[in-house]
Amino acid sequence: MEFGASGETRRPHGRQGGSARRLAAAGPECETAAQFAFRTAAVIVAHPDDETLWAGGLILTHRECDWTVVGLCRKSDPDRAPKFRRALASLGASGMLGDLDDGPEQRPLAEGVVREAVAALIPASNVFDAVLTHSPRGEYTKHRRHEETGKAVASLWMAGLLAAKALWLFAYEDGQGQYPARAIPSAHWRQVLSAEVWQAKGAIITDVYGFSPSSFEASTTPREEAFWCFDSGAAYSGWLIQNG
Repeated sequence: MEFGASGETRRPHGRQGGSARRLAAAGPECETAAQFAFRTAAVIVAHPDDETLWAGGLILTHRECDWTVVGLCRKSDPDRAPKFRRALASLGASGMLGDLDDGPEQRPLAEGVVREAVAALIPASNVFDAVLTHSPRGEYTKHRRHEETGKAVASLWMAGLLAAKALWLFAYEDGQGQYPARAIPSAHWRQVLSAEVWQAKGAIITDVYGFSPSSFEASTTPREEAFWCFDSGAAYSGWLIQNG
């Protein structure tokens, strides 16, 4: 999750409807999510492989959706360029990368810097049915860029500078490092992946990105995916007050 790539991949997209099995009751802001009916969606993550770890099953399950994957870091990393492109091809998505600082010291980045990086990769004229990104609390203990990305994307969406009907945040936690990241039981949307989809998701992590089966990334790849879902700024603000 710390390395990046360069390049952009495109594919033709279908337009038929789709559905997903919801395993947990959603809040009022997610009542329309009983069926996954989005036709266009952007997944905005800090690093290449985050899109696969936290939402790869959803993407693979709903190939009818027009998926755009945006990574904010590692565009200049020569190792990740072909891997990122191959991962997008496996996911059936288009995408591009930025080059935010992602050194091992993880120096804090101002929210404005991260917001500008997102805006540079996704023009304001782009309109999506949904935007998926990191939670402001991240998915595990701890990666600063995940949290910064989640905050910046949500801020752009709240301000109307990132046009989407819905905001979905990855909903995972690791018990403060006690176990691999897993779905939060109270998340608005939870889905257990079929064996076939989970295997395909895992193959992207090990065979495409090249992580060892015993690596952190491979052991973290969740079979159950989960999201916090919001269709209004008020709903997100209320959740943030309760969970910030």
